Amino acid sequence: MDNSRHHSFRFGVQAKAASSRSEWIGLARKVEELGYATLTMPDHFDDQLAPGIALMSAADATEMLRVGALVWCNDYRHPVVLAKEAATLDLLSDGRLELGIGAGWMKSDYDEAGLDYDRPGVRIDRMVETVAILEGLFGNEPFSFDGEHYTIAGVNGTPKPVQKPHPPFLIGGGGPRFLGLAGKLADIVGINPNLAAGAITTETGADATAERYDEKVGWVRESAGERFDDIELQVRAFFVIVTDDRRGMAETMAPALGLTAEQALNSPLGLVGTVDEITETLIERRERYGFSYIVVGQDQYEDFAPVVANLAEN
Repeated sequence: MDNSRHHSFRFGVQAKAASSRSEWIGLARKVEELGYATLTMPDHFDDQLAPGIALMSAADATEMLRVGALVWCNDYRHPVVLAKEAATLDLLSDGRLELGIGAGWMKSDYDEAGLDYDRPGVRIDRMVETVAILEGLFGNEPFSFDGEHYTIAGVNGTPKPVQKPHPPFLIGGGGPRFLGLAGKLADIVGINPNLAAGAITTETGADATAERYDEKVGWVRESAGERFDDIELQVRAFFVIVTDDRRGMAETMAPALGLTAEQALNSPLGLVGTVDEITETLIERRERYGFSYIVVGQDQYEDFAPVVANLAEN
């Protein structure tokens, strides 16, 4: 797929845990030092730090590093609460927040917390209402909303975020409806496998082939229309391995994804090879899909740093 306009490369690190304050702020400072643009966190109830507090700590320990959740689960907090927390984080970080929000997908979180796990359409509808409420609360006037899922009356959301009209919205998903909505609502769209099953399964890999990602970008493009070129496309690379044995490593990891070695090498979920091979792969994927914002994991970011040095702001 030929993209008429490319964004410059940006890179992020998805982190979740540390055993001490010094370890966490040391991680944030190292991420910034190595040239990454953002530090993001998941939002689950497993062994991780609470994202809002940890992200503020990371922002306070750095100068330029942008922070955000990848992504905040809409069902875990009321939109009025999320608006206040997000605006506070944007204010106290001097405008460095990227506001990632999702409809929720991990069923084990809901089960463990005793939350109703509604069908995907209901969760998505709730999230769409939240985006409208956030936009309203970030504005200058008291805001009211009367929806199917939320009702608020004359709330003047304070504080107001530094970034205007609001911090960039990052919305990620893997299905046609969700990515279509992201194309209409988001400043940054994350392209993911479809997680409607509520867990990572063998079907996840089958939805992460190169051809499936062509379709996914197509859904965003069709929905976004003229604003497509303004949207930054993001992908979370889960399998990042710097190695001289690209083929051998692919043959090892492919069965876990339910893919052939060739499919695994071509999947946007994976980045395998030497620094130069991965650099070339990312350039090719930006040409094919438009992916310019790449996020790697906490256990991979140091090995991946030479690729960042090759491509940052390219």
